[in-house]
Amino acid sequence: MDDRKLKAARQFIEAIPHSRALGMVLDTLEDGVAVISMPYDARFVGDPQTGVIHGGAVSALMDSCSGAAVMSHPTGVIGTATIDLRIDYMRPARPGDRITARAECYHVTRAVAFVRATAHDADTDRPVATATGAFTLERAKEARA
Repeated sequence: MDDRKLKAARQFIEAIPHSRALGMVLDTLEDGVAVISMPYDARFVGDPQTGVIHGGAVSALMDSCSGAAVMSHPTGVIGTATIDLRIDYMRPARPGDRITARAECYHVTRAVAFVRATAHDADTDRPVATATGAFTLERAKEARA
């Protein structure tokens, strides 16, 4: 993906209100693959005794990253929405660590895109969560044939 498209995609992701509120940053966007991260923020702690980030923040990160992967697929996608997103939480993210999600749009049909995603903290060998999802596809009129 050229630098201009990456810059435009980064500005778009970072302008979405919930993405901006969570501090999400688009790190990488390639054909069907996205990496988005967010910093640790005490405002999003789900358990004050442990300092662990709430699962809803992790869920929002994985959903946004998955949608970005769909949007970057080379089949001419101009819009998408989540149909279904299953998230399996493996362990709590370590308090203080940045959380990074990587999503891959691995299969596209005429109307649905399928995505796999993983989120991790500084320990990249042990996922915080994994996800699989299905997303709607909207394509430009000339790409719908």
